[in-house]
Amino acid sequence: MLYHLSEEHEMLRQFVREFAESQLAPNAAEVDDKGVFAQQQYDALVEAGFAAPGIPEQYGGDGADAIASAIIMEEVARVCASSSTVISSNELGTVPLLKYGSEEQRKRYLSEVASGKALFGYALSEADAGSDPAALKCRADEDGDSFVLNGVKAWVTEAGEAKYLVIFAVTDPDDPRHRISALMVHADDPGISYGAPEHKMGIRGSVTREVVFKNTRIPKERVIGRRGHGLSVALGTLDNSRVSIAAQAVGIAQGALDIATDYVQKRKQFGQPLSNFEGIQFMLADMAMRLEAARALTYSAADRSGRQTDDVSYFGAAAKCFASDTAMAVCTDAVQLLGGIGYSKDSAVERMFRDAKVTQIYEGTNQIQRIVIARQLFNRSR
Repeated sequence: MLYHLSEEHEMLRQFVREFAESQLAPNAAEVDDKGVFAQQQYDALVEAGFAAPGIPEQYGGDGADAIASAIIMEEVARVCASSSTVISSNELGTVPLLKYGSEEQRKRYLSEVASGKALFGYALSEADAGSDPAALKCRADEDGDSFVLNGVKAWVTEAGEAKYLVIFAVTDPDDPRHRISALMVHADDPGISYGAPEHKMGIRGSVTREVVFKNTRIPKERVIGRRGHGLSVALGTLDNSRVSIAAQAVGIAQGALDIATDYVQKRKQFGQPLSNFEGIQFMLADMAMRLEAARALTYSAADRSGRQTDDVSYFGAAAKCFASDTAMAVCTDAVQLLGGIGYSKDSAVERMFRDAKVTQIYEGTNQIQRIVIARQLFNRSR
């Protein structure tokens, strides 16, 4: 059960890297500074066919395997983490449809996302339901052949830009085991409004808002999977999509390491390049070792996600947790190696440092990931 990078994978990496450096990197600082949805970056991803990798060919997608999708995410995040959130946001919409949706739903939505005509959003969290999604309060009350949706969703990536939202709401409040259902909402459904964009520390070119539902009517055929099994849809989706966040973290860390490695060879102190000092070499070596370990774990998790093995939950959590912790550590050391310049917005590592932090938080905090990992260990020992 080891991943293997084919010649095609390596060619894909080179192609995506050239695209990202020429089309995304020049705008990355401006995107971060403006703090609004990076339409230009999104358009470039769509034009290149990288906005929604992994959608099967029968639905108009590229049919990329899970490792290829991870490589695309990694290389985009290496230069612009904000841009890479387009990929993760789309994945959060495609995975529940592919794993739990009906064939009619797949045909209806996936082709639009694959072509770039639509962007997905994913609305699970609420003000009092983040790490505990079972505590959500958003209601979808049955009314004839529809559900009437009321409530507020928090921290929704690309809200206001996404054409479709996968949302989770209470449909059966009296059933303690099957309270929640997954629903597909269209942004033009009546009764939807949005909060002001959040002023975030990082990934500032990815807009994040509250989504407010007031008597929003949703046809019953938009239920994804079985009614009352929405929590299983949510958690099953995250088991797989966490691999994408791991790849995002690896990409951010690689970008920071590349900048730091180049800088210490050019910067001179005490009459010689910083790279001549053993202490600097040790820092870079530790950064590189952790990064390669994170990449290996991420690709291994991607391989399992692609084959839908029984240990996807364990490896998805482990990859996301280890890679994001690694990204934070590598970016912290990159800032240190660049000194005052690293602390300044004149250097991209300052942005990467801020971008890396959220990878430890979203799609399940790393504390939650450790709980998931421990539970999997306990299950194995029984």
